[in-house]
Amino acid sequence: MTESMEEGDWISILPLEIKLSILSRVEVRDAVRTSALAQSWRHLWTLLPCLRVAYIRDKLGVIGHDYDMTTSATWMGRVHRLLSSLRGPIFHFELTHSGLPYFVDDQSPLFQSLLYLLLLKGGLETLHLSVEWGRAVIFLPSFSSLKRLQLYGCHVILPAAFRGFSRLTTLDLFSVKISNDDLDLLIRTSNNLTTFVKLDCVTSEDSLSVNLNFPLLRHLNFSINESVDEVSVISAPCLEQAHISLSCTNYNPEKLARMILRLVTSVAVVSSLNLSVDVLEYFSIVALPFNFTFPRLRYLKFLLNIDTMDKKIYDAFIWLIRSMPYLEELEIELRNDDSSHGNSIAILMRELLVNKHDGFACLDQTLRSVTISIVGKLDVVSSITMIQFFLLNANVLKLLKIEYLMIYEDALSMIEELQKAEVTSSDAKVVMFDRIYRFTINVK
Repeated sequence: MTESMEEGDWISILPLEIKLSILSRVEVRDAVRTSALAQSWRHLWTLLPCLRVAYIRDKLGVIGHDYDMTTSATWMGRVHRLLSSLRGPIFHFELTHSGLPYFVDDQSPLFQSLLYLLLLKGGLETLHLSVEWGRAVIFLPSFSSLKRLQLYGCHVILPAAFRGFSRLTTLDLFSVKISNDDLDLLIRTSNNLTTFVKLDCVTSEDSLSVNLNFPLLRHLNFSINESVDEVSVISAPCLEQAHISLSCTNYNPEKLARMILRLVTSVAVVSSLNLSVDVLEYFSIVALPFNFTFPRLRYLKFLLNIDTMDKKIYDAFIWLIRSMPYLEELEIELRNDDSSHGNSIAILMRELLVNKHDGFACLDQTLRSVTISIVGKLDVVSSITMIQFFLLNANVLKLLKIEYLMIYEDALSMIEELQKAEVTSSDAKVVMFDRIYRFTINVK
């Protein structure tokens, strides 16, 4: 038995890669402090393959709580010296700047020097840069080994010599300012992308026209905002999941509706689709391709405001269900923004929805799970209307789950209505789940 084992120093005899793995999971300053443990630990932290640093309000550590404009620059300088002290390649670098004062343009050169230092060290596979207050201007180098790129709050400029990221698999852009040409170049030179997330990407110079052509893309998360003029998936034969959302308010409704429809129909090969825009409301504005189908779709999630339904929104709802012949699992966020029952159109919709509908392939053969989450004000009658539609028409339904936040009297009223509802599937189980107290009620 060695002397170190006799003294109980089990950590020092661990293999180097395990020690570095341990150090990578603690705060940087704690990793540096391990140099005082023993001679063998003196320079161990300089071999760290991962570096995660954060400038966070009220958690500035040794920097203190001085919010003058030199504080952030001082912190950036310390990060640069820390990165310079690391002797090996850096595989994972994560920098978060979410404290005050605001990040200002004068500090962008410090940001840029970190990127060039990472480029010199080589081996970088994951780069995460986040600036919550302000915007960092960065000229993005061509990291040949980069696999995952996540940028938040940055003004991205591609240098003239930009060669792309041949190994990039994940591209995540949030609140990023980038020109249309640079975004197009970034997309075109990332042929191995499997995950593309673009949320609130903005540009002040021109409108974005985004055409996605990814032979290996499997996951797409795209948010449409005022800067987007056109977006579609040209080719993505491996696409499995798509999440489409909306973050713009000042936009021509008809143009936006056409854009959403083109994007939704261009991802027809997906097996999972999440529509967090109020898609039926926009689909009701334009002509729908009634011969269109999602041949592989198995899971769908979307939002519906039942109190604003009119005949066109109802037709869009019917189109959406008909276009998914193999749908197995459905989640609906059901909004009830208006508890008034006096609207004649709402009454008409309740009459139409609770009728028996024939000729829906998914309702007849495949739809087995429906989850309805009630959001906003509760209108028991309107909510029951949508629930009854699936109880009456889903022939092979196994589970219908209602998730809710409601007062006790409303919950009792809904339970009573559900117990009286007609159910077509003999195997159907109806449950209600209280999201506050986290308990489930078996209704029928």
